[in-house]
Amino acid sequence: MSVRIEPPRTARRARPASHRPVSAPVPTSEDFAPAPSPDGRRVAFLSDRAGTPGVWVCEVDAGAPVALPVGDEPVLALSWSPDGQWLACVVAPGGAPRTELWVLRPDGTRRHQVAGFGRRSAALAGWLPHGAVLAVTETDEHGQALLVDAATGHRRVLAQGDLLTLLDVTADAGVALLRRGPRNARWLELVDVATGERRRLFPDTGRGSTDQGWFGPDGTSVLARTDAYSELAALVRVDLTRPERAPTRLAGRPDAELEHVTPSADGQRGALLWNTYGGRSELSLLDFTSGVQRAVTAPGEVLGDAVFAADGGLLCLTAQGPVQPREVWLVDPTTGAPRPLLPDTAPRTDGAGVAPQLLDLRARDGLPLSGWLYRPAGPGPWPTAISLHGGPEAQERPGYNPLFQALVAQGVAVFAPNVRGSSGFGRSFVAADNLAGRYGAIADVAACADFLVDAGVARPGQLGCLGRSYGGYLVLAVLVNFPGLFAAGVAECGISDFRTFFAGTEPWIAAAAVSKYGDPRRDVDLLRDLSPLTHIDRLDVPVLLIHGANDTNVPAGESAQVAQALADRGVPHGHLVLAGEGHDFLARANAEAARTATTGWLTRHLTATATVVG
Repeated sequence: MSVRIEPPRTARRARPASHRPVSAPVPTSEDFAPAPSPDGRRVAFLSDRAGTPGVWVCEVDAGAPVALPVGDEPVLALSWSPDGQWLACVVAPGGAPRTELWVLRPDGTRRHQVAGFGRRSAALAGWLPHGAVLAVTETDEHGQALLVDAATGHRRVLAQGDLLTLLDVTADAGVALLRRGPRNARWLELVDVATGERRRLFPDTGRGSTDQGWFGPDGTSVLARTDAYSELAALVRVDLTRPERAPTRLAGRPDAELEHVTPSADGQRGALLWNTYGGRSELSLLDFTSGVQRAVTAPGEVLGDAVFAADGGLLCLTAQGPVQPREVWLVDPTTGAPRPLLPDTAPRTDGAGVAPQLLDLRARDGLPLSGWLYRPAGPGPWPTAISLHGGPEAQERPGYNPLFQALVAQGVAVFAPNVRGSSGFGRSFVAADNLAGRYGAIADVAACADFLVDAGVARPGQLGCLGRSYGGYLVLAVLVNFPGLFAAGVAECGISDFRTFFAGTEPWIAAAAVSKYGDPRRDVDLLRDLSPLTHIDRLDVPVLLIHGANDTNVPAGESAQVAQALADRGVPHGHLVLAGEGHDFLARANAEAARTATTGWLTRHLTATATVVG
């Protein structure tokens, strides 16, 4: 299919921040995860304006948002039923990775739980058309795809198996579309619900991953986002009536990765989010029938959470930037014109902070790398912190990060690189740290330190590193593999020993991680050598360890055993455990406590080093 691209009809865009900070931004509330009503007249969304992510509803372009009574636990996801009668909420009790699915009326009444009971974790795929039946995945040791009636809670199991996620169901619920497989190696599978017969959607290419898909309007095709046929992810269509045919490419770019596709309810168009080099977002609307793709001006540097109202007359999404907290925007699909859901807050910024600069560098083995540099005021070099994102299949992007701005306001430069294993740069790059490739990712951090010193950004002896989740692991790994390179570190929710991680994490997380980290039985020696705890005797600089008490993704014991090992050797360290939090710190007070502790730790230790190095 040929694709024609038309230019955007608007030129409105959030203003970039100044390169010179005025003061540290005051952390503010954020609005995200919009869920429009079927007629597009109201929008429900998540916000932490009350302290913990909860559900708020407002009329489009009219009045202030109103909070719905959804309990005290944080809400992670939200969706409005096609009949307009229900809101579905994914809830994380205690902030932990095990989630529950609750439903309630849009006026806040009749709230009740429908999935995620006991040890099972629930994820929402969507709704069946024209009603109030939910498509749900429940997971514990194994997974099951099921349909749940929002009103009665009646459940119908469609399929069961390991590493299984339900993506879509045909209108008659006769065929289910599943995602299967571990990280970076996923495929789509069709299941005949009556017979249980399964078949892979398209042949295994031996490379890449397919992580998003849905049925076409008449159920005779499947559209999928995949990088199995190209280095950068693209959109393809599979004709189910002629399975011998190769998939048809509908949308792809040589200069950007297709990050996500949101189809309209009628299947006639889709909103495409593109990830351009470095992580800035671009938005386009694609007519699936004509193949015409029209660019739409993005209302922020980084976009997400795109969703159409059921009638197709409204597109909602989340926009953010370096000094622009996440906020909900509305797009008219006909004109492409964006406008904020809450007009009195646009453009909504903290009014302070810096815009980062995208820099290119080379790894020690020559692999191209890049990262975002946040510079303090005045001439360098400065005390500098290298920030390492989680994932590793995630990406450092120019989004809202009050921690970076707080460090810069204290005179500490921040460099946030995308080392190998990061997403957004193609399938080869995201797989480059698999198994023994992880040694290369650890060395990439050292290459970033060398680059910053050579570029006059950082002064030797005044380099620190920080990171959370996989980034927390990388902090510990680089400190034990490159002793003397960094003066201090902050490791948040990071793996310290792969043996204890695989034994203690959720079973479905462990099973999916084998393709990325290694098999805890087959790759024992590799995982032992890659575990920071194995070489903890090499760590001799101050380290702050932060963890959520309820974390069952990377269990809190991963930080505790490092703290104990450092205490045994008399190495300066801090150990902050946040009650009521899991892997992600969802309560604003706890997130701010972690930010304050991190800023104070790095500022204190890097500044103290400056008096010695001079």
